[in-house]
Amino acid sequence: MPITKLSSKGQIVLPKEVREKLGIQPGATLRVVVSGGKIEIEPLPKKLIDRLYGRFSGNKLVKALEDEHARENKSENRR
Repeated sequence: MPITKLSSKGQIVLPKEVREKLGIQPGATLRVVVSGGKIEIEPLPKKLIDRLYGRFSGNKLVKALEDEHARENKSENRR
């Protein structure tokens, strides 16, 4: 059973074997729940938008949507 310590800043390090077993990468979002005097830490699945971020960069469709959005913003600001 892995053991870790609480830092003076209230931080903990998840042991490497735990991170590897659960596939937890830097930047992962974790849910912390206090239940019956225990602390439960659960990795949350990445949101779809986070998984797709940057995947379509340079894509013509994305450029067209960005241009359309910019035009809509511009026309809304003129009113």
